[in-house]
Amino acid sequence: MHYPSSAMLAPPSRPQTALRRSLKARSTKQLQEKILPAGWLDLIRQVLLFAGAYMSYSVVRAVAEVNNTVPFDHASEIIHLERSLHIFVEPAIQSWAMSSHALMDIASWLYVNAQTTVAITALVYIYLRHNKAYYPLRNRLVISMLIALIGYVVFPTAPPRFLPEWGFVDTVANLTSVTGAHGSASMTGLVNPYAAVPSMHVAFALMIGWQLARLVRFRALKVFWALYPLIITFVVIATANHFIFDVAMGALTAGVSAYGARRLEWLRPLAWRLRSLAAPAGAGG
Repeated sequence: MHYPSSAMLAPPSRPQTALRRSLKARSTKQLQEKILPAGWLDLIRQVLLFAGAYMSYSVVRAVAEVNNTVPFDHASEIIHLERSLHIFVEPAIQSWAMSSHALMDIASWLYVNAQTTVAITALVYIYLRHNKAYYPLRNRLVISMLIALIGYVVFPTAPPRFLPEWGFVDTVANLTSVTGAHGSASMTGLVNPYAAVPSMHVAFALMIGWQLARLVRFRALKVFWALYPLIITFVVIATANHFIFDVAMGALTAGVSAYGARRLEWLRPLAWRLRSLAAPAGAGG
């Protein structure tokens, strides 16, 4: 059977063209939601919020005036408290960890990168792949930084690495600009070496680690992120950057921040979301 050549070359009907355009638009929208789940404006807003909060945190933390003797007095008080409770085990833990060069390399790398490379990568992943979970986590992190600033001003404390007389060794001195030398250049500028209480490494590890443990799919990753706070606890002690007391205060900071964020989100949900109201309803998940 033969058909006229004009019929074979006929353009698609209007319903078919509309269907193709609709499918193409839907595919484009799904791709955009996957790459930028809340749009460019929200992404820029989140970067500026975090950058502003972290810069303010760093500046206030750095310029907090401290009498050089006070932080060491507080460190001595912590040691006395831990010894009275029979939990002053930090020198023994560091001594054991230093028996393995590879273990100390890993611990030092984690200490230096936990608050930067690891935390930023985790936040980017949560924002892009689990967008709805990002905003409550962001609020908890910001509140925790505000609480930490109060601790740094009210209770400035020298870290264990500044106390070699107790057997501590500064194992990350070669990887950072901060040393234990009094009056050194590392003691000035945008660095406050006496910001040990609370341990924000532990606070961030709890908030980020346990959030990721609920979000990732693979069992091995779930276990890793669930244990991440314990790993960071070992790291900050093995590198002589925090006492057990600091760790406990970091955990308390994380708990108070979570409670405070929930209360504020309940009282003013739109204000504390600080996200685009035009964001896709199905973003995240």
